[in-house]
Amino acid sequence: MILKFYARAGRFPRGRSELDDQAIAFVARQVGVPASDVGFYEWSERTAEYHRAQVRRHLGFRECSTEDAAKLTEWLAAVACRAERRADRVREELLARCRAERIEPPSAGRCDRIIRSALHQAEQALAQQVTARLGPDVIGRLAAL
Repeated sequence: MILKFYARAGRFPRGRSELDDQAIAFVARQVGVPASDVGFYEWSERTAEYHRAQVRRHLGFRECSTEDAAKLTEWLAAVACRAERRADRVREELLARCRAERIEPPSAGRCDRIIRSALHQAEQALAQQVTARLGPDVIGRLAAL
C-alpha cells in the first residue's frame, strides 16, 4: 500500500486515513487478511521505517540529507523564486525538483524552512542586483531619506 501511495503521491502516507478504503479492501483480499488489520499497522515504528526504506530502494529514491536541503534551497533561490514568489507555487517547484532528483520530499516543516530561506535568498540577490545598478548620486539621495 505504501509503495503505490508513494508512487502516486510522491510521498509516504502519514497514516491510515490517507489510504483509500477500497484499495485496502482489494489488497487485503489479495493477501488473504482482514482489511481491518491495516488499522494495527504502526506508522511510526521500526517496521514502518524498514518498509519506507524498502520502497525508497525499490523506486531509486533517497532520504533528503542536509546537503540535499542546501542544494534544493540554492536551486529554488536561483531558479524558482526569481519567477515565483508565492510559497505554494514554490512548494510545487520544490516537490517537482525532489522527484526529478530522486529525493524523498522533506517533511512539511522542513519544506517550509527551505522555501522561506530560498525566498529570502532570492530577495537579497534581487536587492543586491538593483543596488549594483544604482549610481552614486542615487545612492546618496536614498541614504538622505
